[in-house]
Parts: sequence; structure tokens; C-alpha cells
Amino acid sequence: MNILLVEDDIDSRVTLSKFLHRLGHYVEEADDGLEALSLFNNGYFHMILTDLKMPKMSGIDLLKNIATGYPDREVAMVLFTGHGDLNSAIEAIRAGAYDYLLKPVDIKELAVLVDRIAKYQNSKKENIVLTERFKSKVKAAAGATRNDLVRIKKSHAEQAGIGGIGIFSEVMTGIFEQAKKFNSDRSIPVLIQGETGIGKEAVARYIHYGKDIVTLPFVDINCAAIPPNIFESELFGYEAGAFTGGLQKGQRGKLDLADGGTLFLDEITELPLELQAKLLRVIQEKEYYRVGGLKKMKADLRIICATNADIEKRLEQGRFRQDLYYRINIGRIIIPPLRERQNEILPLAKMFIKRFAQKRNKKFVGISNKAASALQSYHWPGNVRELKNTIEYIVFMYDDNELKIGHLNAIPQFQNARDASDSGVTPVTFDNCPLPPDRLDLADLNKMLIRRALDMHNGNKTKTAEYLGMSRRMLQYRLDRLGK
Repeated sequence: MNILLVEDDIDSRVTLSKFLHRLGHYVEEADDGLEALSLFNNGYFHMILTDLKMPKMSGIDLLKNIATGYPDREVAMVLFTGHGDLNSAIEAIRAGAYDYLLKPVDIKELAVLVDRIAKYQNSKKENIVLTERFKSKVKAAAGATRNDLVRIKKSHAEQAGIGGIGIFSEVMTGIFEQAKKFNSDRSIPVLIQGETGIGKEAVARYIHYGKDIVTLPFVDINCAAIPPNIFESELFGYEAGAFTGGLQKGQRGKLDLADGGTLFLDEITELPLELQAKLLRVIQEKEYYRVGGLKKMKADLRIICATNADIEKRLEQGRFRQDLYYRINIGRIIIPPLRERQNEILPLAKMFIKRFAQKRNKKFVGISNKAASALQSYHWPGNVRELKNTIEYIVFMYDDNELKIGHLNAIPQFQNARDASDSGVTPVTFDNCPLPPDRLDLADLNKMLIRRALDMHNGNKTKTAEYLGMSRRMLQYRLDRLGK
């Protein structure tokens, strides 16, 4: 980011400037508000870090001058203030400042804030670009045929993360019709049930976005991935001084970040019982308190929950609250496993082949008869995700005209269906592994190996972590990095 640093104390200014440079940002310095205003007029900045009290022009006056003089320029302004100036900091927030930091500035807290602003601005920029691109395409296609408009919307949906599931059966058509109805009423909580890898998040995103693209936030949280002792602060946020080790000025929670949009709670059955009661209050009363806070916060958002567990059994065991279950169960979608939708396997496989062949510039265009038979007879415990990962792995490892039985036989899950007569392909082993001739992307290979290991263990992350020789937390960290 381009950052304008305004600080009359030269030692503090030099220290902060060097730190921000080390974080990879471009920094220009000013020692008072008037100089900062001149630099702002002649340059472009994503963020301004300014002291509150300075000679010639204060930080608040600088903020007001920029707000009135440059209303079309978006910049995040953060003020430095002492404990005795908190009222002035609050006044600055009301006047449009993004945030404030207490002096002396904690560089760790500064790094977190700068990173949050960078992510916020990138996300906002992406949403604006996405929306403008969509509008311009629709405008350009005003005189085009309906098919052209459908193609444009499909392309836009894929960019927003809701184009990943193919609809090839009456069952899935009905599910997405349900999702369309839930999209029209944000007040209805929705529970999505289905095995791991079935596409629950894609359905949740469709409920959020609907047929059109909106810029409202979609915030997801995996209830099984966050340790219980910090889950409450992650969900609700916390105030300054709420607990030891927290940020000096507190932190917004997922509920706050999802304001106006959708909060997606995956693996909801893993939520601790004491937090289930607090989530119930959010759904019923549309309000909550931050950890350590006294101010009542409003919850203006849609809540979608998902689980791959037998939630009714959890109710019988007393591990899930009945009152919460009945609240989130108002809107309910049950996605059947892929093995019960055999007529979808080949259309999905062909869709994935086309997608990954285009992505990697490979020649794959079809599926041999024996491979098709093997795909349909396999039980797919990892569902659509396992099918997708299998196709992606084969397209990545081979360059052929069609997917053959030999490609499948090289994968442990398909060894029982081995039939070398159709393949003419040497099975992949660690000793004899055919490599792509042009380039091997180790990051992509790492992604696929982790996904295949997860599929092999039916989505069980503890067993997958043991299989890969890492801790469950490290596995979850890598999955988060992969966007799973």
C-alpha cells in the first residue's frame, strides 16, 4: 500500500517508517498536517497514519480537510492518540477515521491493523471491479440474446465462488430451487446437511448471492477448526482489556464482519454447548455482546449452518441443544451423497475434465468406456470434492486425449478396478512417477496430495493429519491456506 505517515516526533516517525517499509509498503513522511495535505493533494495514498496533536494542523483537522476537499478519494485514516485524548479519538472515528492506536504505538498491533486495512481495501476493490465488470457486460449485452446473458451471469457466478457445482439431476435442481427461495428472505436461518465434500458451502454461497452478484459480505467460520477457548472471541469479538494477550483496543468478531450479509457456520455440531446458547440468542434476539463488553450489538445478518454429522443423534446424546436445532432448522436443505446420484457422476467428471484441461492447457476431452464404468461403480466417500480432486490430479499428471482406466488404476481407491488392457499407462508410484514434461508446480501438487489424503480418510482430519505426519492444527492451517 501507499502510506502517508504524519508525525512531528522525528524519532517516532523514522522508526515507524522503517517498520512499514519492512512490511513491504511505500511510505511518504510529513511532520505536520499542512505538509501532509500538500503531499496528499499531489500523490495517491491508500492509508494515512497521523498523530492527533501536531503543530499547524491537528490530525482531526487533516481528516476533515481531506473529507471535504477530496470526497471522491477513498483513504483509510488511522490516528495515534494518548490515553488522555480518547474523546478526541472517538470524535475522529465519528468524523470518518478508520481506527485509532494508543501511544506509544505497539508495532505488532500496527502490523495487524495495516494488514486488515490492506485486506479490506483489496476485498472492496475486488467487489467494485466484480460489480462494475458485471454491469458493463450486461450493458454491452443489452441487445444480445438471452443465451449471451446466461453465459455472462455464469462467468460472473464462477468468479464469486458460486459456479462450482454442476446441476445435472432433478434432485440438485430442487435443492437450488430451495436455495433460491431462502435467498429472498434473510431472516430465515438455514441448516444444510450432507456428507463431507458434497458442496454445502457452494449451496450456502448460492443462498447468499442468489442469481445476481451482491457486494454484501459472506463470512465463513469452521466451528471445528478453532479451539473452544478462543472461539467466543472469534465469533463475537472482544473489547480492550477483555483478556490477557488480546489486542490493546479489542477486535471485531465474525458477526460484526458479516454485518448486512451472511455468516456461514460450518460443522455447527462441533460448537461447544455454552456457545450454542449464545448463538441461539443472536438468532432469536438479533443482538449480542462482545467479550468483555457492555454495549449491546445488533446482528443484522443471515445465518447459515452446515454439518456432515448426524445432528439428530447429537440431540439424543445431549451434545446439541434442541432449542438451537429447532431455530436453525427453519430452513433445511439435505444434499444426498454422490453415490445416490449416479446419473450425475459422468456429467460432473466431464465438466471437471473440461475445466482443468483448459486451465492446464491439456488435451483431455473425454472418458473411455472402461474408465466411465469404473467412475460410476466407485462409491465416492469424499463425494463431489473427491471426484473433482481425482480428475484434477489425473489432468495434472498426464497429458492424454481421454481419461483411461489406467489413470484411475494408479490411484489407490481404484486399484480393485485395475484393467491394464485399456490403459497402456504405467501406474504412478513413488519409485516410478511420470512427471509433466514442461513444468511441475510443487504448490499445486501439494494441494492435490492433501486433498486426496483427506478424501482417502473420508474427510476425517485427525486421521488425515496422522497419515501425513503432521498435527491436526497444522493440517487445518494448510487447508485454510488452500481455501478449503
